[in-house]
Amino acid sequence: MPLFWKAYKSDVTDFIESLKAKKPTLESEQRAGRALLWDKRVDRDAQADNAASRVPQQPYVYQTGPK
Repeated sequence: MPLFWKAYKSDVTDFIESLKAKKPTLESEQRAGRALLWDKRVDRDAQADNAASRVPQQPYVYQTGPK
C-alpha cells in the first residue's frame, strides 16, 4: 500500500460529519424526538383485546352482503 493512499469517504459521510460539527446537540435532539414518537411501552392487554375484536374481512371487499 503506497504512503499517499487515503481511505475513501463518501459525500454523505462528509455531510453528516459537517452537520454534527455545526450542531453538536443533533444526536440528543434526534433521540428526544424518537422517544416522543416511537419509544413507548406496549400495553399487551389492549393489543390482545384489539386482535380479538377483529372481524374477518369478506373475500370480495365491495360485496354488500351474501347473495
